[in-house]
Amino acid sequence: MEEEQQQQQQQPQRQKIWMRDPPTDRPVRVYADGIYDLFHFGHARSLEQAKKSFPNTYLLVGCCNDEVTHSLKGKTVMTDQERYESLRHCKWVDEVIPDAPWVMNQEFIDKHQIDYVAHDSLPYADASGTANDVYEFVKSIGRFKETKRTEGISTSDIIMRIVKDYNNYVMRNLDRGYSRKDLGVSYVKEKRLRVNMSLRKLHEKVKKQQEKVEEKIHIVAKTAGMNHNLWVENADRLVAGFLEMFEEGCHKMGTAIRDRIQEQLKKGNVGELTYSKGDSDDDEEGEYYYDYSTEEEVYSDGGEAQPVSQ
Repeated sequence: MEEEQQQQQQQPQRQKIWMRDPPTDRPVRVYADGIYDLFHFGHARSLEQAKKSFPNTYLLVGCCNDEVTHSLKGKTVMTDQERYESLRHCKWVDEVIPDAPWVMNQEFIDKHQIDYVAHDSLPYADASGTANDVYEFVKSIGRFKETKRTEGISTSDIIMRIVKDYNNYVMRNLDRGYSRKDLGVSYVKEKRLRVNMSLRKLHEKVKKQQEKVEEKIHIVAKTAGMNHNLWVENADRLVAGFLEMFEEGCHKMGTAIRDRIQEQLKKGNVGELTYSKGDSDDDEEGEYYYDYSTEEEVYSDGGEAQPVSQ
């Protein structure tokens, strides 16, 4: 018991944030800010909390522009104009303030007549290195209103999902008419993805046929009045054997296709592709080839060869 009390005393106490009394003769002007890239329900819930901070609230939402965001946080998926427009369509938002500052000061608070600034209470480090917490100033003057983060959702999580299933999204957009140049993929990468996708579709088609065959076998066995278990066991063995042969055939077919692509790339030690850059989506003349010494696809326009990202 004494050890527990000592541990509790040793733990740092969370600093209580002092907050001034809200005005009663007008709507309380609450300000929330952020990047709001790939606007999702976690953003919306935080804005809902800010809007419901007081019975009568006017919610202003500041959003940093691309120049500030890219320099202090990193590249965004959406442009600043797209992020502004997403916020304007959120039902909790009364007013959007574009080009919001990364760190607020008294001048900005006075200009927009801000009573409180809403954000979660965790310190948000200033990327410029001038402060340990972006909201340190508003906390010190009693204008900070705490909100809670929504667990399980964030812009970073969404981006990670896209990265994880990158090949699937590339193929989806290729099928929708985007060129490999639009998607930033090489000729070899595109062909490899198309081969793998075709094999996958063929495998799924055969699997569906297998399920239909199994269903018919069960029906026939029941109708014929034969030993059901023996019939099903033999039928399952036949179907499993067929599927194994099919998968082996798919593997051989995929290997043959990939070997054929590699043969088209060979030309001595360095193999050229069978097309020029003018034959593809690009307008400049040049050739792609595969360098077997470095195992990289390379593009050459007559000068120094440059590796091509795959």
